[in-house]
Amino acid sequence: MKAVIDTNVLLVANGLHDDVSEDCVVECIQRLRAMQGKGIVVIDDGLRILREYQRKTSLNPPKGVGDVFLKWLLRQAGSTRMEQVSLNETADDCFAEFPDSELEPRFDAPDRKFAAVAHAHPDSPAIWQAADCKWLDWWPALRAKGIKVEFLCPADACTFYGKKFPEKPVPQLPD
Repeated sequence: MKAVIDTNVLLVANGLHDDVSEDCVVECIQRLRAMQGKGIVVIDDGLRILREYQRKTSLNPPKGVGDVFLKWLLRQAGSTRMEQVSLNETADDCFAEFPDSELEPRFDAPDRKFAAVAHAHPDSPAIWQAADCKWLDWWPALRAKGIKVEFLCPADACTFYGKKFPEKPVPQLPD
């Protein structure tokens, strides 16, 4: 198992997303624990992803499963359990490795690094996404470029999409 993990997975596992279902929290917790057990986390060599995790979690003392996961991940530097790829930032939150130049301007700036990391890695690992509904609009273009988005909480993402964009039909989920 190898993945790029969106920060919201850690936040949901920490219980910091009030509107998600209990099933979503459980799924994020199980995935993070499984990753600690036998997975490989892919990040950028500029540590943008790790810095975002650190800004949004609590390490001293860790309060939730997402915090514990980050503490574990920080100890994996130089091990086979963490792989780093180089990103070339061409402007703030814009990367030469972003897989689709037409999608990039429509993509949330802080989320671009996840897609760029997945695209830059030779294995194109999946991006784990918890409940950020905007990824429902982005996954088809990413899939066309060989990047898989794995929605850990598909029902929650669809519910949030319907609330955030009531004038639009909820997009299909990847199969």
